[in-house]
Amino acid sequence: MCQLLGMNSSKPADLRFSFAGFAERGGRTGEHKDGWGIAFHTRRGCRLYTEERSTIESPLAERIKRRRIKASNVVAHIRKATQGRVALENSHPFTRELWGRTWSFAHNGDLKSFYPDAGAYTPEGDTDSERAFCHLMSGLADRFRSAPSRRALYVAVHELSAEIAVHGSFNFLLSNGDTLFAHCSTRLHYVARAYPFSVASLVDCERSIDFRNHNGLDDRMAVIATEPLTSNESWVAFVPGELKMFVDGKVLDGAALSARSSRSDAGAGQPCALC
Repeated sequence: MCQLLGMNSSKPADLRFSFAGFAERGGRTGEHKDGWGIAFHTRRGCRLYTEERSTIESPLAERIKRRRIKASNVVAHIRKATQGRVALENSHPFTRELWGRTWSFAHNGDLKSFYPDAGAYTPEGDTDSERAFCHLMSGLADRFRSAPSRRALYVAVHELSAEIAVHGSFNFLLSNGDTLFAHCSTRLHYVARAYPFSVASLVDCERSIDFRNHNGLDDRMAVIATEPLTSNESWVAFVPGELKMFVDGKVLDGAALSARSSRSDAGAGQPCALC
């Protein structure tokens, strides 16, 4: 089973701590050695890094563990191949452009006999994951000529996800740089971090951090992972079939989905949070 990692934050945040534990699953504490990747959604656009080697053998992964990259949304993936070759073009996340934004997508699961009709988006590799992403994006492009409201977008992603999930397990992360969607088919968890912050210890390596030394009163973020990354935080398990929508570091309820976006450039130039 592949491994997913996502982050959505109220302002640009640094994911080095969480990524350090996550990367261990790419061959050291997990058997996922068939590629990896990470997409950082920043104010300047989406920065994508992918490789076909394992994270524990990757100098690039080591650099990202140490590099302070600030982003409001992150989608990361460690691959254990079930369909498709071990190749760079089959490494997640995948990205496409829609409504003037770059979207990133990563999938954990196995979709049997999923070969949808051609749409506006076509795969470059040969994985079921990229076929699902292209089908999802084509479906959104068919439904909306321009970016819809968050409520309408949530409904559309939910319906399209349900159609795809009948073909097998379909855990995924999807972000347009403003919003992060997380869909659970079998296993997915998230943790909300906000004031008052505390100490967290990684499961996959001997490393701890006191978030109180790095985050302010108004910092808020959600971290999503296939399996919990820390041993002393309250991770919440998704319900199979559930789609959650994260904005500004929190899950939106029905009332919030109908409200207009409250995102702004507030916080620009301030120290970034750490998660």
